[in-house]
Amino acid sequence: MTDRRVLVAGVGNIFFGDDGFGPEVLRGVATRSLPPGVRAVDFGIRGTHLAYELLDGWGALLLVDAVPDRGEPGALRAFEVGPDSVPAAPLDAHSMDPGAVFASLRALGGTLPRAVVLGCQVDNTDEGIGLSPRVAAAVAPAVDTVFEIVDQLLAPHAATLQPEKTEG
Repeated sequence: MTDRRVLVAGVGNIFFGDDGFGPEVLRGVATRSLPPGVRAVDFGIRGTHLAYELLDGWGALLLVDAVPDRGEPGALRAFEVGPDSVPAAPLDAHSMDPGAVFASLRALGGTLPRAVVLGCQVDNTDEGIGLSPRVAAAVAPAVDTVFEIVDQLLAPHAATLQPEKTEG
């Protein structure tokens, strides 16, 4: 990676249960020191802000989010997404869906940097504040995983993510 800057972005809506996973992990990340060139931001539901931030020429993005239908509640999974997985869509200032954010970035004239998603399988996304017990239990391991992935992304000759991280 030529640009050794990494943006760690927590996304999600804290008012919908487990959808607040990303912001909760970023709260944990904030209690530790990040390596030089790494910035961690809780974007919450501000998808357009994330798209504009990505225009700043980041070398890599680590997106921390809740994911549906990817296994047992509380299971963590890290996977890379590439430019080919970015849907063609118009600029959407009201969506925090990662696909919509990436499409907005493209609509703004930007390109997606190397991107890794660290997702946690949700249990409950009903209206309400607070994570379900199984998703809450995944927060501390997710914080550790953020730092592991950042180290991999900062490595001088970073290859594909090694290996896929799954817990649950």
